[in-house]
Amino acid sequence: MKRKLLVAASALAVLSVGGLGAVAWYVSDIALVPNHPETIAYPEVVLGVTEGTVTVTASAATTRPGTWSLNWSSGSAMVGDIVRRSAGRVERMRVSGQTPPTGIRASMYMTYSGDPKTALGLDFTEIMVPTELGDAPAWYVPARGDTWAITVHGSNAYRNSSLHAIATMHRVGMPVLDITYRNDLGAPASPDGFLHQGESEWRDLEAATGKARSMGARHIVLYGASMGGAIVGRFLTRSPLADIVSAVVLENPEISSRRTGEFAAARMHLPSFVVPITEQVIDWRGGFDIATIDLLGHPPRVKPPTLLLMGDADQEHPVETARELARVSGAMNWPIRYEEFPGAGHSEIWSTDRGRYDRTLAAFLTRTAPGPRRTGHPG
Repeated sequence: MKRKLLVAASALAVLSVGGLGAVAWYVSDIALVPNHPETIAYPEVVLGVTEGTVTVTASAATTRPGTWSLNWSSGSAMVGDIVRRSAGRVERMRVSGQTPPTGIRASMYMTYSGDPKTALGLDFTEIMVPTELGDAPAWYVPARGDTWAITVHGSNAYRNSSLHAIATMHRVGMPVLDITYRNDLGAPASPDGFLHQGESEWRDLEAATGKARSMGARHIVLYGASMGGAIVGRFLTRSPLADIVSAVVLENPEISSRRTGEFAAARMHLPSFVVPITEQVIDWRGGFDIATIDLLGHPPRVKPPTLLLMGDADQEHPVETARELARVSGAMNWPIRYEEFPGAGHSEIWSTDRGRYDRTLAAFLTRTAPGPRRTGHPG
């Protein structure tokens, strides 16, 4: 009987370890494997249009307050305040963009769709940034200043996810380089095909910084959203070009990979001890120490004035890490201004409170960046 119990206990242990390994592998996929869907889902239906409004099916996405992009297969429009609601229907103001055909399927997105010209009316050029892995495309939006902004989007996102910030940067006179990096669509793949949470991607940002300097930039403002914040953090630690960075904007950033992992595990109802196991799997598969992706435990070498923007309803990166970074920044000798947006989810700060976002970003850039000059706003 004792032997049978030992065999059963051993079998249970193997199954448990195997199950934990499978879970850890699955979670590591989320951190490491690029994911750019080939098809786009359009869950909503346009039920009617007028000269200034669009009526769509009512859902959690279409009834949120704020400013959002309504996208369909052949176009997009920005929609704003809700005019009226009825059973299964919501009518919203059409702020800008195209008029959708009645009956077409659509989706809601948190910021502008398209490119700087179609979304903002801004002239731009697509240029190539020569990285160590090959040429990576970037949008160059010209302006008169010699302080340039370089925008770095999050993992599996696209360049247009930075357009809301680019509008304000252009308004205060900053040329903008909106970059791609390894494993983005159109950019070179990393040798192992994995995302490295900033540990290798910072070198593509360094290449973009060098490109901006060759085109006339004297000072650089870095903007990093989500994993883009981690990329900016590694650049500020690793790159000799970090010393020309005059200011940083971090929008719902990945501040601590471990804290993000713990947050995700709790949301998935996984035991906390899965997190260190997952870290080991990531370290083994990706060949880097993910625990060092941590602005709290491993602050950057260069610490420019930083605007930290966070929504308190972010479901990807815990708001508590942003609050803690702001709280301890003085002891780090890192001048951080923290702005928290109530009710804003991940990447939804601008959509939730467009006016406050634009004012806050413009004031920070004007105050901290050397020499930006105002130009006309695109509209």
